[in-house]
Amino acid sequence: MSHDPQRTRPSLYTQIDVSQGGYAASASGRAADLEQHRLLRDILTAQDRQNELLEELVSLLSAAHKQRANELGQWKQANPHLARSCRAAAQALGKIHTEFLDGMTREITENFDSLSDGEFLLHEFVDRYGPRLAHLNGLLQVLSQLSSTPNPTNTQNLP
Repeated sequence: MSHDPQRTRPSLYTQIDVSQGGYAASASGRAADLEQHRLLRDILTAQDRQNELLEELVSLLSAAHKQRANELGQWKQANPHLARSCRAAAQALGKIHTEFLDGMTREITENFDSLSDGEFLLHEFVDRYGPRLAHLNGLLQVLSQLSSTPNPTNTQNLP
């Protein structure tokens, strides 16, 4: 029994007619093509406009960010002692923040069932920890921003 390998395998290549004569475009086909081209142009125009708006938004946001960073750098240069004090305070408050979070999470895990079942206990828990955590986070953020190391571009102006 002889076996011909070319007869059992289908051909990997086929022929496709890509000539213009192979497609008889009717008037409705041309109208559909024109409509498709118009829609694609409209999409492209809308994307171009969207890109322009995004570029404007990025430039506005980056300008405000650069101005804020510049003002903060100037403040740090004008108040180097206070910036160092803010750094020390931020580090100390960070430790307090960690201890506070540790106690809060411990209480959550120990009292999970009563917190999930009792609405009153959950409200008491949120009232006890929520405002303190929010204020602590706010203070830590302000101190961290005021104590962060200045940008290399701002250190050039130091005496």
